Amino acid sequence: MLAKTIQDFNLSQICRSGQCFRMHEREKGIYTVISGSRYLEVRQKGEECLFDCSEAEFREYWKGYFDLENDYSRYKLQINPNDKYLTEAAAFGCGIRILRQDLWEMLVSFIISQQNHIGRIKGCIENICRQYGEECRNSRKETYFAFPQPEALAGLAEDALKECNLGYRSKYVVRAAASVVSGETDLEMIGRMPYRKAREELLKLFGVGEKVADCICLFALHHLQAFPIDTHIRQAMQNHYRRGFPNRRYRGYQGVMQQYIFYYELFYRQNNKEKILPDF
Repeated sequence: MLAKTIQDFNLSQICRSGQCFRMHEREKGIYTVISGSRYLEVRQKGEECLFDCSEAEFREYWKGYFDLENDYSRYKLQINPNDKYLTEAAAFGCGIRILRQDLWEMLVSFIISQQNHIGRIKGCIENICRQYGEECRNSRKETYFAFPQPEALAGLAEDALKECNLGYRSKYVVRAAASVVSGETDLEMIGRMPYRKAREELLKLFGVGEKVADCICLFALHHLQAFPIDTHIRQAMQNHYRRGFPNRRYRGYQGVMQQYIFYYELFYRQNNKEKILPDF
């Protein structure tokens, strides 16, 4: 186990934040993460974290995955003190970080996310991983499944993934895989593009709309200026920012603010009879 003390980092909040779908709470304070074919177990108590990996793997992959080199306190310090709503949202989701996830995995994940809720999205993704992903073993000798590569999905019938509970989204995922395999969509090239250009390229894919493209830009490409708008965010804008969100003030990291707002709307505003406190 590799011990690290990390501020502004809360695995429970990240797990429930809607940006990652293969992260689960195994036991109280113990989380498992599958990214591609990698597997990680993390234990957290307050700011103390134990990563079940080597120093080299942590440095080469997981440190970047969790965006641990970024100081999130500086984002919160920039919040307008007169904006009571955003101040409360940032305090409530104080341990959220924007993960750096695999582009292909996020493309499929957020195509599946359309008109869906987090629990069902997780189930759909687990289904396609079990059906089409490589079988792997973790340090406990337990079986888990890697996220399927585009080649594993590209040749399927367009309705094949309905068996994995994807419904109408099946054809979107199969067509995206075929586009990547054929070279029509170059994910490596998209990964090098600035935000606006990457977003434009993603929107060319069948089944990818503005919200999905922005989610991919934010949670895979780490374009922190992306600001995905779903029903929760739209409701927050109507209630608190009728003249529009103050993008100019938060230029370059609007997506961090979006996550604070999304998490707050999902876990506090929708259950305001009893305030749900952060886990530490």
